[in-house]
This record gives sequence, structure tokens and C-alpha cells, in this order.
Amino acid sequence: MSLFDWFADRRKGQSTGKITQEPEEGDGLWSKCPECGLVVYVKDLKANASVCAGCGHHHRIDSHERIALIADPGSFEALNEALEPTDPLTFKDRRAYADRLRESQAATGLRDGVVTGLCRVDGLALALAVMDFRFMGGSMGSVVGEKITRLVEEATARRLPLLIVCASGGARMQEGMLSLMQMAKISGALERHREAELLYMPLLTHPTTGGVTASFAMLGDLILAEPKALIGFAGRRVIEQTLREKLPDNFQTAEYLQDHGFVDTIVPRTQLRSSLASLLQLHGCRPMEITSA
Repeated sequence: MSLFDWFADRRKGQSTGKITQEPEEGDGLWSKCPECGLVVYVKDLKANASVCAGCGHHHRIDSHERIALIADPGSFEALNEALEPTDPLTFKDRRAYADRLRESQAATGLRDGVVTGLCRVDGLALALAVMDFRFMGGSMGSVVGEKITRLVEEATARRLPLLIVCASGGARMQEGMLSLMQMAKISGALERHREAELLYMPLLTHPTTGGVTASFAMLGDLILAEPKALIGFAGRRVIEQTLREKLPDNFQTAEYLQDHGFVDTIVPRTQLRSSLASLLQLHGCRPMEITSA
């Protein structure tokens, strides 16, 4: 049998039905859910707060999308936008820290990994910080710590409730001890906010880990979380190797932490704004005009 005959025989056994082209994610019009495989228009996905309509998977969103979901339209006023990180330790691993900063700034359009400001939710005033995982994994450096601390102090001075949306791998190793200092600095500011009898709520999103979990993410009056968010301090493998035992499959998920008392309630993203408005009203927060200081 010749090679041509072999290919001819192969074609006989193949279906000659209509060929359909799979939608390509690369064209920017489609998105495929990593959990259930559902392919949808990106426009439809965003209209549903980037939550899969098939399985409820919460796709990762950036800080600007998050603010748009939380704040009343046109109400967000950014604070301390000019703060920009430096490289005090001239840190270098495989690449210089300064180069990593420039690369993240160019890719995200942000100066660092958090956006802070004042806004309204259903007309109620709120101080809001949103961490952005796109910027070096949402790691907490000195600028992230300083912006959050200044926001907490602003909220205390204006007697405003506070929401911090956490999305972080933890402390930024390129800043060493300067990064770890932010944990205590933010925690101290939150204690003064608490002493003023003001409401603080962290929202734990996927992932919230490391030094962020070990500090302000767990200091809330009400600790909120998104469904199936990864929340923890050390990684799963580190814990298993240290304890020499197998951990449950759902260990470090929002649902596991809620069952064990570390998370107060899990709020689907599509219900976030209405849930926040209800909580703010429940705690006696009133409509307030936000003006720049």
C-alpha cells in the first residue's frame, strides 16, 4: 500500500460533518471558565461581575473593576495617588527590584498595588482600599502600607466606616523589614479606628495570604470573604510537611474558615454592593457628603 492509499483509507473512516470553529479567547471577545469550561462573551461575563453563570466561579478582577462594583457611579475620590515606591535596599534577585516595579507600573497603569479613596455605597459614605493582585502579586510594600495607613487615619478623622479589599501574596520580600513594618503600622491605625467605635470590614478575595492575613485582614469587626477564596498564612505544602499530616481538601478556603469561625460571612460578588449597604445601614452609618480634605 502506498502512502497515498493509506491517507485515502484514513479519510474514509473520518466524519465529513460540518466543521465548527471553537471560539478563541485570544480575540478578546470570549472567556473560558477555568472551573467548568463554560465559554461566554467577555461582555456578558463582566455584566455578571465576572462571575461564571454556569458554576459561580469568581474570576479575578482588577482594582478599577472592583471599585466600579462597590462604589456608587462617579462617587469614588482617590487619595494619595502620587505615592510611588522606591528601592531603598537596591534589591536584586534574578532581576533588579527597580526593573520589576517599572514593569508592573507599565502593565497595570498603577503606581503600586493598592488604590485608596472615599466613596459612597447606596448614598452612604465609605473609606475604601482595594488591593490589586496584578501588581507584583498584590504584595505589601512600604507604599501599600503607607496608603492604607493614611486611609485608615482619614476614616478615623472623618468618622467613616472602612472597607479594605484584600488580594495579596503577603509581604514584599524585595523591601525586607520595611515591608514587615507595614503590618504593625496598619494594625496600629486600625486600633485607633476601633477605639473611635467605627466600623471596619475586610473583604478577603482570592488569594489573601502571608503578612496581609497575619495583620489587617483578620482584624475586622466583620470579616467578609468571596466564595472559594484562598485564605491563609503559610502554603499548604509547608503546613503538611511541618505537621507531617494530610490536610482536608477544602483547607484554607473561605468556606472552611467560615466553618471554623475565622470568617463571618461569605458574600457572592454579585450581591456585594447591596450587602455592604445593608451592613452600613445596620451599623447606623448615614448619608454624608464627601469633600476633599
